[in-house]
This record gives sequence, C-alpha cells and structure tokens, in this order.
Amino acid sequence: MNDFLQDLIDIIEQRKANPEPDSYTNSLLADPVRAAQKVGEEGTEVVVAALAQSDDRLLNEMADLVYHSLVLLSSRNLEWRQVLDTLEQRHRKALPED
Repeated sequence: MNDFLQDLIDIIEQRKANPEPDSYTNSLLADPVRAAQKVGEEGTEVVVAALAQSDDRLLNEMADLVYHSLVLLSSRNLEWRQVLDTLEQRHRKALPED
C-alpha cells in the first residue's frame, strides 16, 4: 500500500479519535449519510470526467472519491484493508484451480 494512503487513513482515524472543530473530515464522520452521499456525488463526477474531461480532472475526481470512500468506511468502523481483502478473495475465486 502506498505510504501516503496509509498516512491519509491515519489522519482520518486521528480525526475520529480526536475531533477538531470545523474539520470537514469530522463533519463527514459524524454524518455517515452525508459521507455516503459524497461518495455517490464523487462517483458521478469520476464518470463525467472519464467521459468528457481531461486526465487531470479525472485524477482529481478519483482522489476525491478515494478520500470520501475512506471517510465513509471509517464512519462505519470498517477499514481499507477489508476492501483489499475482499478484492483478494474475489481474485482467488476467479483463478482456475490447479
């Protein structure tokens, strides 16, 4: 895993453990419905960027999607590692048996 991704996860968890006034992350952690809505909004923006905008815009929208997804997971007491584990399990099921 990229070191910055883990840093970002750690920052989100620090905000969760030690809320800061006026923190955007804390506002999302306190409202999982809003966090979920942001993931949906960012997902739509990724699609639009992929279909009709620049690579730079796509990268920025994808970064927003990843950030909001990490916050949503944390708000539900889930971890990015669990997402990776799910992907790995799916990959194993897709591999042909020896």
